Amino acid sequence: MIGTEKPVLAVLCGDGQARDLTASPAMQGIESTAVVRYTGEAGLADALRDADVLFVHDFLSRAVPDAWHAANRLRWLHIASAGVDPVMFPGMRDSDVVLTNSRGVFDDSIAEYVLGVILTFAKDLHGSLDLQRERRWQHRESERIAGRSVLVVGTGPIGRAIARMLRAVGMTVSGAGRRAREGDPDFGTVHASAELAGHLPAYDYVVAVAPLTEETKGMFDAAAFAAMKPTARFVNVGRGELVVTGDLIEALRSGALAGAALDVFDTEPLPSDSPLWTMKNVLVSPHMSGDFVGWRDTLVEVFADNFARWQTGAPLRNVVDKQLGYVPSDR
Repeated sequence: MIGTEKPVLAVLCGDGQARDLTASPAMQGIESTAVVRYTGEAGLADALRDADVLFVHDFLSRAVPDAWHAANRLRWLHIASAGVDPVMFPGMRDSDVVLTNSRGVFDDSIAEYVLGVILTFAKDLHGSLDLQRERRWQHRESERIAGRSVLVVGTGPIGRAIARMLRAVGMTVSGAGRRAREGDPDFGTVHASAELAGHLPAYDYVVAVAPLTEETKGMFDAAAFAAMKPTARFVNVGRGELVVTGDLIEALRSGALAGAALDVFDTEPLPSDSPLWTMKNVLVSPHMSGDFVGWRDTLVEVFADNFARWQTGAPLRNVVDKQLGYVPSDR
């Protein structure tokens, strides 16, 4: 046990989230063993004073850095997402506070999304919907996806789930990660991300799922898009900041890139005047590729499991390497 007194848990919630959280059986179980402070962004500093643990349930919030000065007793921070960039700032990185994430919750759901948008492009499903609204009968031929090549940029659990699903439907999949290697169980060949531009011309689809770090920010820029096949499609289910948005728009307009499916953006919500909304070769979704029915409950259950471990001194799951910015893989 960590001590005789109840630990203090601060929970950062978005608008309307506290009511749902207090009704969660998993959180009710925690409330019986800890002092729980639910707060929005405005009250975060007050909630952090003398708190032992911070649960960032509102994983899109950027409020933690500004309130960090009040974290005088914090030992552990958990974020309800796989990406940790909202809480990865110098004060957190240089502290002794342990950081964990919710890795594993969204893997298969995001893989299904990626397969879905690839099929949408190949079978022109978006074109069929447009024609249906116009009541136009227009026969077309569609593409096969079997045998088409895919480069998954990001070889963590989500990237691996994507690779397995796309291989299952006959696509040829490789990966790009921190280091090059052969014989990977999910990707076969993994290219070094530092040499990405040299490998991009070989692929029909490029899927971005890399974590956001100083090394990956803006990795898909004008040079990267120019290196791709003009017939290639780009899918981003990682972070919006992986992409230089203006360069992507220009590549799509010029025909240097055949299409893009985008679930994340450097500005969210996507501004209503963004050209991406109306481009015929772009599929836009509002940061929902992993959000299956019941995902909110699952995120709380993941935290509750880790909280029970923390209280008993057991090893925590999904501990992030704060210098790398993600949970290191064992492969």
